[in-house]
Amino acid sequence: MTQPPPNTPPPPAGPSPAGGGFTPPSGPYLPPPQRTPEPYAGLPSYPPPPPGYAPHPGFVPPTLAPNGQPLAGFGDRLVAWLLDTAVATVLAMVLFFPVFIWLWLRMFTEMTAVNPDGTVPQPDPATMLGDFFLPMLLAEAGLLLVMLVFYWLYHVEYARRTGQTLGKKAMKLRIVPLDPAAPLTRGVLGRRYLVEFVAGTLVPFASYADGFWQLWDKPWQQCLHDKFAGTVVVKVAP
Repeated sequence: MTQPPPNTPPPPAGPSPAGGGFTPPSGPYLPPPQRTPEPYAGLPSYPPPPPGYAPHPGFVPPTLAPNGQPLAGFGDRLVAWLLDTAVATVLAMVLFFPVFIWLWLRMFTEMTAVNPDGTVPQPDPATMLGDFFLPMLLAEAGLLLVMLVFYWLYHVEYARRTGQTLGKKAMKLRIVPLDPAAPLTRGVLGRRYLVEFVAGTLVPFASYADGFWQLWDKPWQQCLHDKFAGTVVVKVAP
């Protein structure tokens, strides 16, 4: 029996069968068009919100910095500050504790001294001033100077690399310039340092005004040292 050649189009349709049924189409066979699957095909779909729907009245979207990142909240910045303060406190204790012990032992020795005849000598104010209070004041002044140097190295030189201190790294915060195109330079961080640490240390209650300023500052929630330096603190991760 002779076989038909391959890929031969079917013959044209003839008259409908007497008993009804399907009549093959005439002409060459064309497969149905293939549809490209949609990106979210197979995922459940949700109906659109009803007319007049609005978010919960208490919902407040996070405020964004000029670079598009969310601004850091007061609580996160406070915890980061407490962590950085703990680092500085440990350093101060390591530096000042030996001096304090030396001064205390010296004062205790003089207070418990007795004369050869067994009587207790009367304290001399000039001697007390020269032997105890003056060294204590000098030690505190030296400690203050050392801490200011440490704050510069920690909050300027160390933070300049990533915009973060150890406390800010723990809380996922970063210092960025208010202008997204500007770099975070030593000068920018130096201006923050002058207000936050130098003025905050030397001017009474200045550190409280500086830190709490964020609570009412709009729109960037800046502390005073941020405003002076032209920076904001952003949240870099949830």
